[in-house]
Amino acid sequence: MDSWIYIIPLTLLVMLTGIPIAYCLGFAGIIGISLNIGFDPAFFLISQIVFEAAFSYDLSVLPIFILMGNLITESKLSNDLFNAANAIVGHRRGGIGMATAISAGGLSAVCGSSLATAATMSKVALPSMRRLGYHDGLATGVIAAGGTLGILIPPSIVLIIYGIMTEQDISEMFMAGVIPGILGVIGYMIVVRLVTARHPEYGPPGQKVSWPERFIAIKNVGDFIILFSVVMGGIYFGLFTSTEAAGIGATAAMFFVWKRGKLSWKLLKESLADTGKTTVMLFTIYVGAQFFTEYINYSSLPDTLETAINYFQLGPLGVVVAILFICLALGTFMEAMSIILLIVPLVLPILSILGINIIWFGILLVVTTEISLITPPVGMNVFVLRAVNPDVPLPVIFKGVLPFIAMDFCRLCLLLFVPWFSLVLI
Repeated sequence: MDSWIYIIPLTLLVMLTGIPIAYCLGFAGIIGISLNIGFDPAFFLISQIVFEAAFSYDLSVLPIFILMGNLITESKLSNDLFNAANAIVGHRRGGIGMATAISAGGLSAVCGSSLATAATMSKVALPSMRRLGYHDGLATGVIAAGGTLGILIPPSIVLIIYGIMTEQDISEMFMAGVIPGILGVIGYMIVVRLVTARHPEYGPPGQKVSWPERFIAIKNVGDFIILFSVVMGGIYFGLFTSTEAAGIGATAAMFFVWKRGKLSWKLLKESLADTGKTTVMLFTIYVGAQFFTEYINYSSLPDTLETAINYFQLGPLGVVVAILFICLALGTFMEAMSIILLIVPLVLPILSILGINIIWFGILLVVTTEISLITPPVGMNVFVLRAVNPDVPLPVIFKGVLPFIAMDFCRLCLLLFVPWFSLVLI
């Protein structure tokens, strides 16, 4: 009997016990490789994987972008983003909800973390919405949904990990995520508008701001606009690589923090410490995933999947849809990074055989895992909001995100049947 038949289900069961995914995938990979090629060759191969990962140039982009995000977060840019968006649309029905979606998208562009985006926007936007009498379901729903954009809008940590795992250009992955991310912001704004059209009392309009005040609010986010334009513009026009863009972005972020008078040794120490912890965690996860990927390559699973695809006569589109359905099912009890690290090694050989565009599939996969961040019973963003706002019941938050989940499915279908949205900027 092939080892993957019992190793993969056991790995999934162990993951459900709460053991970190890095250890689950790593030990599964080590055991699987050893069973296929023997213990001595397996440990030689494992040491080689660790060595190559430690000296990987591609992985160096991770800590630099994480540092950039930490510095920007400490500069309280989220407040300025929200104030600018609120100054533009806050006077409309559901305006502060729409401003939350806009500012969440903007924060995602420099943060790279869905959970951090959701937690930050909860502190920034929720008090304003409650002050105006927003329904808790709509208020928390738009924050939870807006937070999911953190793993899609570049610089996304998930896109970096996916690109490295699949050997795709990180810069191209970033550019592929721009339009789908913008579509997400627009979609969430439409949801807020539709909900408040049916229930006007859910999102009353805020105070109208004069044009001079709007210009001042927009001017306050000029640093963010410059930072994002330099990083993404330089990548798009080929002026520098993603790693070079990260270095420029982190340097610019530090300058902007200093310009705002918030740079201190304490802030710098905390940002560097958090960057180090996050980098070590992601590096450990990546190495574990590489062990698992190498095991899958040695196993008979790719041949078995190819035989199943031929038997059921699934075309490339049918295979992609089937994989996304599996990811949605996994999303009911697993978080986004775990899904990607588990699924990619299993399906990558089949995608290559069928000639499916790996970058396009990556965007579909990330959007699918975005949905898992707000779907019950796990919904990591929902639990983050619950932790920050313990007075809001979980059922209220889950009910509030339902319209946003529906919009996410619409966006997923659009990206599935019109790949142009993902690939036009590459």
